[in-house]
Amino acid sequence: MGLFSRLSLKKKSDLLLALDIGTEVVKALIFRVETEEKQVVVVGVGRVAQRTGNMQSGAVSDISGVIKSAREAIEEAKRKAGVKYVEKSIIGIAGELVKGTTTTVHYERVDSEIRIGIPELKMIIQKVQEKAFERIKRQLAWETGQDDIDVKLINAAIVDVRIDGYHIANPVNFQGRDVSMSVFNAYAPMIHLGALQTIADELDLDLLSIAAEPYAVARSIEVDDMLDFSAIFIDIGGGTTDIAVVRNGGLEGTKMFALGGRAFTKRLAQEFNVSFEVAERMKIDYATGQLRSDDNDRIAELFADDCRVWLGGVELSLLEFAESDLLPSRIFLCGGGSALPGIKQALMTPEWVQSLPFSKSPQVGFLQPRDVVRVSDTTGELNNPQDITPIGLANLALINQLEEEKMLSSILRRSMESIEDRT
Repeated sequence: MGLFSRLSLKKKSDLLLALDIGTEVVKALIFRVETEEKQVVVVGVGRVAQRTGNMQSGAVSDISGVIKSAREAIEEAKRKAGVKYVEKSIIGIAGELVKGTTTTVHYERVDSEIRIGIPELKMIIQKVQEKAFERIKRQLAWETGQDDIDVKLINAAIVDVRIDGYHIANPVNFQGRDVSMSVFNAYAPMIHLGALQTIADELDLDLLSIAAEPYAVARSIEVDDMLDFSAIFIDIGGGTTDIAVVRNGGLEGTKMFALGGRAFTKRLAQEFNVSFEVAERMKIDYATGQLRSDDNDRIAELFADDCRVWLGGVELSLLEFAESDLLPSRIFLCGGGSALPGIKQALMTPEWVQSLPFSKSPQVGFLQPRDVVRVSDTTGELNNPQDITPIGLANLALINQLEEEKMLSSILRRSMESIEDRT
């Protein structure tokens, strides 16, 4: 058996847990998946602040500390939901070494008149996955200086299939010469996955899946015509900023860099000579407009430099996506760090836009819980962009359940299991 369990709900009332182990806050959502109605219903929410040493750059650094915080968050969610236990869970993962990329393979068929069958489709998908795996291994080896870093494929989704240039939803029984297939894959180091598995075991949770958080956020939005939907999602957490680029309805890739809201808190602690906890409270008061005008002006001036540094990280992350095509002009912000006034202001400055190939000046907005249309919140507590990541994880559980019986998804899942067995 692999690292994860298969999501299979026996009853409509089965409850699940989405656990977002953030650098600053652990968020727990208890929800049920209603497959017939194609929606997620949230019945309990729990939030508990992390101790300073629990997380580092989005990754777990103190397992026992995270377990304590997560247990408190889960107990709070269970109390509010009026339930005694919940076993099945989906947990989010972030960090600089969590990699997401879309790989495309072009395959020229020997006989264009023969209809594409299941065996040929399996072979094409396997080629895509093998190419993607080797690509990620090379990238991580270059970034870390380690040739033997152990990684695991955690999420995969077919982004695009074309036959002789025409977009196809399901290529089985089609004829044609040139087949191209694009698959998004997210990988994470086994050391981080092992830590999350340990946390799940200690919490007595049946771990259904571990999901790359920017992948969950990007898949949370659905519009009537997804083929026309393109956007950049920027999730600013405590320790990292996660970026996902969606083009024409398909997730092209994700990037993360280790700069988030905690860096702004540290700046306040240094400049005002106060503790981290006091500085965090000051930052929140600043973001919500509760400070005196002179303190507000001083902090705004301090944060201006930090925002420019942060914007440089966004620019470098987007450069890779700019190599292939124009960048989407819609930018959605979420995460606790997005509440800082300087973040949106920095993204709306014209200088940084000039160095990147946007089709037009970016429109910057906040991703709100109400934008995730398949998630119904009965608690009334999910009303802030910082709640998007756990909501996205819950929504991903629904997507996984709906796609369970789809043929392409089934073949892709078996391909993932094949790669897992090899590694």
